[in-house]
Amino acid sequence: MIEHYNIDVLIAGAGPTGSTLAADLLRRGLRVRLVDKAPHAFKGSRAKGLQPRTLEVFKDLGILDEALAEGGAYPLAGIHLGPMTLPWRMIKKNRPTQSIPYPNTLLLPQLRTDAILHRLIDRFGQGIEFNSAVEGFEQDTDGVTVTLSSGEKVRCRYLVGADGGSSTVRKVAGIGFVGETDDSDKWLIIDGTIEKLSRNRWHMWPRAHGKQVAACPLPHSNQFQIMIRLKADETPNLDETALSEHFHTLTGFRLHSITWSSVFRPNVRLAQNYRAGRVFLAGDAAHVHTPAGGQGLNTGVQDAYNLGWKLGQVISGASESLLDTYEAERQPIAARVLGKSNELYASLDKRSLSSLKRDDEERQLGISYNAGPLAPADGPSTKTLRVGDRAPDAPCAGPGRVRHIFDIYQGPHFTLLAFGANAAKSLLQIKWPTNGAQLRSYIVGAKQVGDENYINDAAGNLTSIYGITGDTWVLIRPDGYIGSIIKNDWLTNFNRVTKIIT
Repeated sequence: MIEHYNIDVLIAGAGPTGSTLAADLLRRGLRVRLVDKAPHAFKGSRAKGLQPRTLEVFKDLGILDEALAEGGAYPLAGIHLGPMTLPWRMIKKNRPTQSIPYPNTLLLPQLRTDAILHRLIDRFGQGIEFNSAVEGFEQDTDGVTVTLSSGEKVRCRYLVGADGGSSTVRKVAGIGFVGETDDSDKWLIIDGTIEKLSRNRWHMWPRAHGKQVAACPLPHSNQFQIMIRLKADETPNLDETALSEHFHTLTGFRLHSITWSSVFRPNVRLAQNYRAGRVFLAGDAAHVHTPAGGQGLNTGVQDAYNLGWKLGQVISGASESLLDTYEAERQPIAARVLGKSNELYASLDKRSLSSLKRDDEERQLGISYNAGPLAPADGPSTKTLRVGDRAPDAPCAGPGRVRHIFDIYQGPHFTLLAFGANAAKSLLQIKWPTNGAQLRSYIVGAKQVGDENYINDAAGNLTSIYGITGDTWVLIRPDGYIGSIIKNDWLTNFNRVTKIIT
């Protein structure tokens, strides 16, 4: 019997996670549908910080310039203590380096992040189906039959739930969502304009009539994102006049032209599994965080970035077992992020300046899959890198306009770097499948020989940053992590480590 599929992957949820996944799958040539139960794209600022690792994902997807143009740097905090305003740098400002070109968190309201991703999807010729929800599904060994709110039934190879903390996909799949929700802890978020409040500070009133209040200026607009921590038994009036009067009572400033407001409760929950057969969870459907540290959206984007290439490989013929590595790699990351986010959120109650500090961990550049199923802890390493680590940037000269190794990595392919003459000789013997992601191989050396597969590292920056001390192959996964480090028996070891991914 020949199985009939309408599409390869159905994605529920067109927020940053679902949209990133859709874009990654579309650039791999897969048949995708992206549905969302909302009537239109999200209109609020909500998650407003893109961490450096997410900026690198956007670089790979070709949308970083749009994000940088529409976003801005986080300003100094301004702590209002009675008549005094104390300047405070909450988020450390880092200088770009050869290995970390985008070292700082980008201030970008979520509605603009969504819009940038949606424009990318549109450029692939794909529409987003709003007012369309997953109501149920049945799966078997060959695929998933999904019922949409319109009554339409869609047959797909895989279903991904990126449909938020109240995920229908997760509930129908019967996956537990372990954690807690404190119904007495509530925040009011408002997007609006504030008269006569300077826009060069992230204003914070830690003791505003017994409440915590903050107003962060949103870039390239006259708006602020306002956050007000509510009392346990308080039910706010979301009428604009009432909100404006309340804000004036708390701060003395006038608020008007409100475009979005919402009340939320900081949940801390983690899905027991990220996979149930042919059904996967990503983003808030798999983990929900407190807002502290700006981790939720970024963790979701990176879920999608991890899952996308693996779905593409399996649909092209790789072993189904590759999909098991999604949960194995991403769930521990989310657990650690939840712990850090919870720690930062709890520190808000201390009301000390030190509790507002953010450090390198929030940037998510140190995330590693080492000791996971695709990156054995006892595998070969270089002086600076282990298998599973983030592949850093480095200046080099390659074909065309390549000036950095990130230019070489950009795209849905695997990259193999051969350092040293002996390593280079064996490249021609590699047999790589014609289906699935391509393998692009490059010889790294000190002289330009006119070969389009040659990278000139005459200054030694790439060799130094990657910690190379002898003849070595370094395989880079499509999601920008080190897939393998090989120092001898090139083909034998290469075939062994790539068996599961091809």
